[in-house]
Amino acid sequence: MMGLAGIPDWQAMRDGFSWDFPADLNMADQCLAHSADRVAIIEHDGTPRRYDHGTLTRMTDQLAHELRADRGDRVGVLRTQSAWTAAAHLAIWKSAAISVPLFKLFGPEALELRLRDAGVRTVVTDPEGRDMLRPFPDLRVIVPEDGLPEGAAFDTRRTGPDDPAVLIYTSGTTGAPKGALHGHRMLTGHLPGVCLSHDLLGQPDDVIWTPADWAWIGGLFDVAMPALALGVPLVAARAGKFDPGQVAGLIADCGIRNVFFPPTALKMLKASGARIDGLRSVASGGETLGAEMLDWGREAFGLTINEFYGQTECNMVATSASCLFPVRPGAIGRAVPGFDIAVVDQDGNPVDAEGDIAIRRGAGSMMLEYWNRPDATAQKFRGDWMLTGDRGVIEDGYVRFLGRDDDVITSAGYRIGPSEIEDCLLRHPAVAQVGVVGKPCATRTQIVKAYVVLRDGQTPSDALASELQAHAKRLCAAHSYPREIAFMPSLPMTVTGKVMRRELRKLAEAE
Repeated sequence: MMGLAGIPDWQAMRDGFSWDFPADLNMADQCLAHSADRVAIIEHDGTPRRYDHGTLTRMTDQLAHELRADRGDRVGVLRTQSAWTAAAHLAIWKSAAISVPLFKLFGPEALELRLRDAGVRTVVTDPEGRDMLRPFPDLRVIVPEDGLPEGAAFDTRRTGPDDPAVLIYTSGTTGAPKGALHGHRMLTGHLPGVCLSHDLLGQPDDVIWTPADWAWIGGLFDVAMPALALGVPLVAARAGKFDPGQVAGLIADCGIRNVFFPPTALKMLKASGARIDGLRSVASGGETLGAEMLDWGREAFGLTINEFYGQTECNMVATSASCLFPVRPGAIGRAVPGFDIAVVDQDGNPVDAEGDIAIRRGAGSMMLEYWNRPDATAQKFRGDWMLTGDRGVIEDGYVRFLGRDDDVITSAGYRIGPSEIEDCLLRHPAVAQVGVVGKPCATRTQIVKAYVVLRDGQTPSDALASELQAHAKRLCAAHSYPREIAFMPSLPMTVTGKVMRRELRKLAEAE
């Protein structure tokens, strides 16, 4: 990637780029290939604590010996941002096993779905996570904070670019969440977009942080692992809810120069009147920022926010890079070197008009397949193109997002699938039918709204609505429960008995 800094012309950069994966490639080795005394991670839990690459390597090797994982084993990681979280993924990859990131806000049913589907038998977690995993007595649970025996170095098992390394579950936009299986080329595939979205990340004094949880692809592969691979100090800040008032202090304490802020975090900072000095780059992704937000960013940070675009199946495929070309409000950037993006028609042919945003096969960060879902994998592709599920147009090389062709809900930076929430609500004895959609929200982009038909004998009430919210929060996840519930006598249905979410969306948008 350092060679890109010497090519100021975007098109020349794209024309001169090709993926060059070595036969032997392991993401753990990529992340630990730095001098032992170089700062790797700065943990901040009130005060900064620094871990150099030598310490991170020892932690990784200790944990790899403790895991005793076989090649191809799926190992869960149920932790927030910390040095041990990074070491857990690295130890799994060194073992030629497959890491499965798990979110601490998941309820037991959401956890069980992923653990069962992936066939996870071991989970690396923390003391809080150990309590969350008590309903699963058959799991082997490892808590590094309990202490691990000192041991010899762990020799990385041989892997190649297409050997499986990480299994990240989608939001479940249609049906149950699907596991996107990625190979060891995934990290290399992210580096061009990550570097460019931060105006050539890796400059002297760069230090990077994101409030996004490392259980999601945005936190883990848009920030954490690329930072380690590039030798850029990575800040790990364990926090509960995002607090705009604490951001400036964290940035000052840790010397942060580069931040990935999800759009909702930017909106909260804007609402708080924040002004933050000292940053060199701010990147954002997950939804399109308008001209007003970009103008505010220039005032609040003294720089232009770079937007980027991708998804769990193929990430960091388009970006803005204000150091190389003008940022265009309403667009999500240009195709990153190494990625061919097109708008295709129903036959998979690129078109100049509106169509389905698609990415050509062979991109570095593209998944290998959906885990145990060959039919879903086949449906994801149209000829040589992987469909993103988004509609858009390409104008002068800029990709403009127009909307989704599925029912995904974008709320506070999270992509939430309605099916999982509907399944949770249907488990409540009072619920007969339910449809879940996104309702527009100025702060969160959308909130989750549920339209519920009750069983005979049940009476709508505020108390019942609160009970259903608590039920969904407990079983699904605290970030995806329905913030509004409307009781309906019936739901709009297709002739085959499916809820017509598009009609419910019209209701929500009209409110």
